[in-house]
Amino acid sequence: MNGKVDLHIHTTYSDGIYTPAEIIKKSKELGLDAISITDHDTVNAITEATMSGKESGIEVIPGVEISSEFNGKEVHILGYFVDPFNKEFERYLNFFREERIKRAERIIKKLEKLGLRLTFEDIISVSKNSAIGRPHIALAMVNKGLVSSYYEAFNKYIGNGCPAYEKKVHLSPESAYKIITDAGGLSFIAHPGFMPEEILKELIEAGVDGIEVFHPSHTPQKIKFYKGIVSEYFLLESGGSDYHGGQRNDDENFGKYYTSLFALEAMKKRLNHTYSLPEDKQTGNSTA
Repeated sequence: MNGKVDLHIHTTYSDGIYTPAEIIKKSKELGLDAISITDHDTVNAITEATMSGKESGIEVIPGVEISSEFNGKEVHILGYFVDPFNKEFERYLNFFREERIKRAERIIKKLEKLGLRLTFEDIISVSKNSAIGRPHIALAMVNKGLVSSYYEAFNKYIGNGCPAYEKKVHLSPESAYKIITDAGGLSFIAHPGFMPEEILKELIEAGVDGIEVFHPSHTPQKIKFYKGIVSEYFLLESGGSDYHGGQRNDDENFGKYYTSLFALEAMKKRLNHTYSLPEDKQTGNSTA
């Protein structure tokens, strides 16, 4: 039960650089036994990843990452074993993606006031069919020569607190938990190392199923601490590389940060089932 399980990976359907099939290929090369695709506000990669995973012997857990807000702070919630074909879940994700487009348009206007000319088409040329996010805007800025690097775009213009920053439309963590639960899944607090301990405690008491114990931002001391939290509150644990590729320069994290098959089995026992795509959904993509 000590296999390698990476439960935090992003693809081209979100802000990652690799397609689901390419992620599966890399996972196989790195000796991973199971993965989860956790794209932001979309589950469009799940069918492709599941089919590629079956061919390669990699188990794919359907996942998603949803942004929420607590006490003015952004909190990311991971959902595992969600049903990508749940209509109500699909409706929520469509709403979130539409709000991403509106946010991008507001950022464009702010950049223009700063003398930086960027069009929505410039962003679309980078994001293609994926859910639009600030990483796409940063890359579009690099492509237009408005900044010298991806990190300059964030640090100088579109990062939190910067002149062209725009908040996302957020829901409460409790609402995110419910959306995930209603879609048949389990909710986890992503990378808790970025938040104060008192906030983590309140998020746990609000009814989350688990926390992300293993993450590139977590020190060995923090990992030990979060394992203690999992035991104290009878929570599930997850872990992964939060892999994006490309400008993030995080290739060394993939295959290095992961949780175990034991942790994955605990999730399945909590749900009392093993996920598999319905037979009639094994061809084609979700429309979410």
